[in-house]
Amino acid sequence: MVSFQSNGGTSEGYLAVPEQGSGPGVIVIQEWWGLVGHIMALVDRFAAEGFVAFAPDLYHGATTGEPDEAQRLMMGLAMDQAAKDMAGAAAYLSRREECTGKVGTVGFCMGGSLSLWSAALSDEISTAVGFYPAIPWERMRPDWDRYQGKTAVVHCSEEDGTSAAEAAKKGIEAAGGEMIIYVYPGTHHAFMNDDRAEVYDPEAAALAWARTIDHLRTHLA
Repeated sequence: MVSFQSNGGTSEGYLAVPEQGSGPGVIVIQEWWGLVGHIMALVDRFAAEGFVAFAPDLYHGATTGEPDEAQRLMMGLAMDQAAKDMAGAAAYLSRREECTGKVGTVGFCMGGSLSLWSAALSDEISTAVGFYPAIPWERMRPDWDRYQGKTAVVHCSEEDGTSAAEAAKKGIEAAGGEMIIYVYPGTHHAFMNDDRAEVYDPEAAALAWARTIDHLRTHLA
């Protein structure tokens, strides 16, 4: 766990550096459960793939395993503070000596929407990946103009559909960016979360992971 500056304040997050000691930067954005073990394990997986990976704690210490409490935490998330934390995380990561390439974001569930939004907030974020984005865009009111020349990928479960992703794609492409949407047949929301056996889909998760790593290596070099 490390501390970083967030628009005049201080926040914390979980950092993992690849074995070779340097690489492009990836910000991992939490699900509605908070900065739990599953997210930290994903940070470690990105580091094992050669990225300097960092997950900011958007709930500032709060975590839960109960859906009702997770809903309360997500709805109570102050979007202006989340925006500051994500922009601060991008600035922090890009300035670390281990970060030798560009910076991208990858988010899951709530973090899927925040990941796409983050590239509209910070010029230091060049690409974004969102897994089954779950927050309505009205809560963020994204201005997609900063997506000119940037890229995005969204992984959608069949259960969720693509309506949220299509809305983002329209704005991103109008701004001069590019976005790819993948749909995984037969999957449920959170199919990437191997801590939730009731929805985890190992085949879809493996394919989405491979596509994500390939995209990041291509666009963060």
